[in-house]
Amino acid sequence: MDSYYIFVLVLLFFLAISDLIVGVSNDAVNFLNSAIGSKVTSRRNIMIVASLGILVGATFSSGMMEVARKGVFNPEYFMFSEIMIVFIAVMITDIILLDLFNTFGMPTSTTVSIVFELLGAAVAVSTIKILDSESSIQNLENYINSSGAIIIISGIFISVLIAFAIGGIVQYFSRLLFSFNIEKSGFWVLFIWSVSAMTALSYFLLLKGVSGASFISAYFASSIQEQMFKTLISSFFFWGILLFVFHKIFNINILKVVVLFGTFALAMAFSGNDLVNFIGVPIAGLESYTAWKASGFTANSYAMTILLEPVRSKTYMLLGAGLIMILTLWFSKKARSVTETEVNLGRQSEGNERFKPNLLSKGIVRYSLTLNEQIINSLPKSWLKKAENQFVLNDSTTLKSSNHNKPAFDLIRASVNLTVASILIALATSFKLPLSTTYVSFMVAMGTSLADRAWGRNSAVFRIAGVLNVIGGWFVTALLAFSASAIFASLIYFFDLKAIIFLVLTAVVLITRTFILHSKKAKQKKAEEEFSKRNQTIHFAESLRETATNVSQTLEMIKNAYYNVLEGVLSDTVQPLKTAKQSIKDLYAKQEQLRQQLFILIKRLDDNATNSGKLYILAHDLEQDIVQSITLIVDTCTEYVENRLDPVNIEHQKTLKALQTDVLGFIDDLIDSITQQDISQIDEHLSEKKLLLDKIDNYLEDQIQTIKMGSNSMRESSLILTIILETKDLIAVATRFSKLYYRISSNRDSG
Repeated sequence: MDSYYIFVLVLLFFLAISDLIVGVSNDAVNFLNSAIGSKVTSRRNIMIVASLGILVGATFSSGMMEVARKGVFNPEYFMFSEIMIVFIAVMITDIILLDLFNTFGMPTSTTVSIVFELLGAAVAVSTIKILDSESSIQNLENYINSSGAIIIISGIFISVLIAFAIGGIVQYFSRLLFSFNIEKSGFWVLFIWSVSAMTALSYFLLLKGVSGASFISAYFASSIQEQMFKTLISSFFFWGILLFVFHKIFNINILKVVVLFGTFALAMAFSGNDLVNFIGVPIAGLESYTAWKASGFTANSYAMTILLEPVRSKTYMLLGAGLIMILTLWFSKKARSVTETEVNLGRQSEGNERFKPNLLSKGIVRYSLTLNEQIINSLPKSWLKKAENQFVLNDSTTLKSSNHNKPAFDLIRASVNLTVASILIALATSFKLPLSTTYVSFMVAMGTSLADRAWGRNSAVFRIAGVLNVIGGWFVTALLAFSASAIFASLIYFFDLKAIIFLVLTAVVLITRTFILHSKKAKQKKAEEEFSKRNQTIHFAESLRETATNVSQTLEMIKNAYYNVLEGVLSDTVQPLKTAKQSIKDLYAKQEQLRQQLFILIKRLDDNATNSGKLYILAHDLEQDIVQSITLIVDTCTEYVENRLDPVNIEHQKTLKALQTDVLGFIDDLIDSITQQDISQIDEHLSEKKLLLDKIDNYLEDQIQTIKMGSNSMRESSLILTIILETKDLIAVATRFSKLYYRISSNRDSG
């Protein structure tokens, strides 16, 4: 039995390391967002500053470890064997859940996940105990620290509204003070603003740090807090002198100093507040094992009252965890994708939007526009005019630049993001409240984006949809964390080591699959970034070659989808149809990518590029048409086969096989001529098209006769008609690609 718990304990710490890696990948967005979004300095320098903040913050985490010990459940009602079940279920769930969100680049809350995982596992084990003892289910309230859990949960969700409101208010007045042309506000206004921000950050770093550091004595901590007013005054003058020297002697932009110090502060607050989410459970497990081993009791009879006692974790453990977090920060690609989601939602400029509008986002935009008009009508026109001038992006503003490397927002918004978020998080930490750093950081950033008018008429519906998706993901986090942890704990309770091995293997498989998925997305993202960085002028020959490649790829995918969909109907099997549907998904993804690149391509065309512009636009339009035809064929055939309707008869099979052969051969000929940019074969294509359409007309006439005689079912006849008619459209559109190339090239040659 002793070896079993040693194995569980080792597994807990192994899972803790894994959890640190996936957790930091998720939470990196919290403190990197503002510095990266404003491009305050190189990414390398930002990472160095953030790493220092994490390392310092890790040593200040000791006081927060109470959450994993007794914040959600009452440990005195659990035996040692039961508490280890709770802990192992929590850690497995946490790794799977956070990795899933990281893969899709969605920031979620590690605090919410750990709280609901502890709650779910504790409820599951408690319920099983109550049912085994045939007690009343009402006794569940003895096991669960309901008041503590409610305080934690309500505090987390209330923080969403507070963070959004405060971020928006502070940013609005900050923009009124500075406008987007920061220099015109004058040095002294900017200087006082910067010194005040640095002082506020210093105050809350001290307030937070001394209350949790494992190496600072209680006497020293209380002395600092008693002398806080003097410390504040000293801090104000210290930063005032330092920033003045930076500006006057070294000619350093003092706002950059604020943003970098804010990044350090927020990284430190994150590390101090969220480290409990990653290693709090394993440390509690180690303490539980040590106490049980020394007690002499059996694992099923030793009550975990030891977890009621306060603890200050070893500094070396905290530093070790901090180093793992830093390494993850530097090398995790998933951390970068999560960061990009938040930066894109808050960027000042327009561009391609990741999220699609939904009914709620549309309704919010409509209501907000109506409310905005009413507010405007009630305010003095003179004041409105002055306020409006402060929000104008003039031609010299960096944010208005067309450069792909431009910042997403300016240093004023970055400083507000960091200062407000750091203050809120550090204040909550000082009161031992496990505030969600993700929620606070994200909602502050969204509040400042709204106040800064980053969500204009052309982007608001997309950005709000993105925010709603992220917030919806938070609620899904809570639900999944509670449910999965409860299920895992139940399995471990009944099947012991077998369940643990099964769940760990399941976690490995799931993480491996999400890693492969993320790698594919990363390659696609890299290709898109390389495309956006191309600045050279595009000439006609290049546009012809580029569109030929794209069209050939589309036709190849159409050909594969057409082959597979008819194979599925002919063999009455689903697998070829699934392959065809995947081809359709890939086609739509390709179309979306082309749509996003279309305007960039046209902007890069040379001055005499009317034909090239037409080629890009018309080729894209034809691709959309042909994708619609093949989509209807695939959807109709898939529905027919999946519903297990009668297989098509012999005559229809002959028709479909003939169509398959003729259409694939025709598309192959088109691909060859387009790839080689050989427009001399246009007459051949037109003749081949006419012969093929004549055949299709004959098939159509045969089908009409079949319907009149009533020899086939209505559904089978409808299926064949759809295939014949959409194939006819598909052939017609495919031929128009050759005609387009011929016409564009002829116009160019004649010009």
